[in-house]
Amino acid sequence: MGIIIMKLNRNRTGYYIKEGFSSIFAHGLMSFASVCIIVAFLIIMGAFVMIAININEIVGVLEKDNVMLAYVDENLSDSEARALASTLRNTQNVSKVSFVTREQAMDDFLGKYINTERYSDVKPEWFRHRYIIYVDDVELIPETQMMLKDTYGIAQVNANLKIAQGLVTARNIVSGVSIVIIVVLLTISLFIMSNTIKLATFERREEIAIMKMVGATNSFIRWPFIYEGFILGITGSLAAFAALFGLYGLVASKIVVTESTFLSVVPFSNVSLPIFVVFALIGFGVGVGGSSMALNKYLNV
Repeated sequence: MGIIIMKLNRNRTGYYIKEGFSSIFAHGLMSFASVCIIVAFLIIMGAFVMIAININEIVGVLEKDNVMLAYVDENLSDSEARALASTLRNTQNVSKVSFVTREQAMDDFLGKYINTERYSDVKPEWFRHRYIIYVDDVELIPETQMMLKDTYGIAQVNANLKIAQGLVTARNIVSGVSIVIIVVLLTISLFIMSNTIKLATFERREEIAIMKMVGATNSFIRWPFIYEGFILGITGSLAAFAALFGLYGLVASKIVVTESTFLSVVPFSNVSLPIFVVFALIGFGVGVGGSSMALNKYLNV
């Protein structure tokens, strides 16, 4: 008995899939329009996502370069100054510290000038040992600066708070604008897609009515449409992913060739898997969800 039920279910599923494909080709224009809407939305959404990811990456690089300088008390010996590294490294929000000796500080100073003869009398003793402080989160730089100032052996801590605050603001604006744009695009796309599917279903209302009159159940009528929506949604998402991959690669190659070396782009391979999953889920949701909602009106007769 169980084997018979399994065969029936398998045959029924095969029928649903066959009918779904048949319906796609029978209503080619509407199917094409549905796929195009999904592709257009996903490409636009994907483009904004990739722009946001790259801007966040650039801001992240600038954040890493936004360091603080902690000057060591000049009364400490070389060994005592070096011993501060572990204390500074264990400070909250500090990711890395780099010790700079007086001699290195002098070399860095002289390296800024082409003509160093006028500074020939400069001596290392005029400089202080210092630490370059790298932080995890630039938003917490003011608090980190205060903690470093309270560390024994640290005489002064310099931090460019205006740049840090600017980076935080830029990061927040990019994230906020990206979220708003994606939500708006998703809403518009769902609205257009739903109406397109409703229009396609309206053209087939007589077919649905005939099936109802001959005794077909709602689930028997619904499943071919669901498979049709699934096929259209997945097809649209795959096409959009391929198009985004090609367009992003083309734009990225142009940027690398024409822009200065400090500007780089995030490789598509780094984000391809999550983008593919999101595209597939959206295609599935829009296709299946839109088909199901569009059918309700004609099944309740």
